Amino acid sequence: MDLLHIIYEMIELRSFSNLWYWIALAVLWSTASHWILGVPYDMVQRAQRNGGQAERDLEDVVRVYVTRLLYIAEVSGPWIVALSCFVMSGLAVLGFVFLLEIAQAVFLLVFPMAVVGLISLLTARRISQEGTKGEALRKRLAFCRLYVQLVGVISIVVTAFWGM
Repeated sequence: MDLLHIIYEMIELRSFSNLWYWIALAVLWSTASHWILGVPYDMVQRAQRNGGQAERDLEDVVRVYVTRLLYIAEVSGPWIVALSCFVMSGLAVLGFVFLLEIAQAVFLLVFPMAVVGLISLLTARRISQEGTKGEALRKRLAFCRLYVQLVGVISIVVTAFWGM
C-alpha cells in the first residue's frame, strides 16, 4: 500500500462511512452541551456546590457572554440569519436533491447547531430581561443545557438513521 492510498482512506468524502465524521459528531455535541452560552457547565456546578465567590464569578461570566451574544444579535443578526439560511438551504439542496453525501453530512451537523444557537439566543434574552441571578440563573442555564442535549440526542439519532 502506498502512502497516498492510506491518506485517501483516512480522509475520504464518503462521510457516513468514515470514522472521523462520527468522532466529529460526538465532539461537536459533547462541546455544545458543556459550553452553555459560552460558560463551561462545571462552573455552574461549582457555583451550586460552593456558592460565594464561585456564584459571583458565574454571574459575572454569564453577564459578559449574555451581553456579547445580544450585542452580536443586535448588530449582525439579520446578516447572520440570511447567510446561515443561504448556506443551509444550499447544503440541503445539494445533499437531498442532488444526493451529494458530503453536503448531507455537513447539513446534519450545521442545522442542529443553528437550533442550538437559537436556544442560546432566547436564553440570553430571558436572562437579560429578567436580570436573573443566583439559583434562578443556575436553573435557567441547566434548562438551556437540557434543551441543547435534547437537540443533540435527536440530531445524533436522525444522523445515525440517515447515515446507516
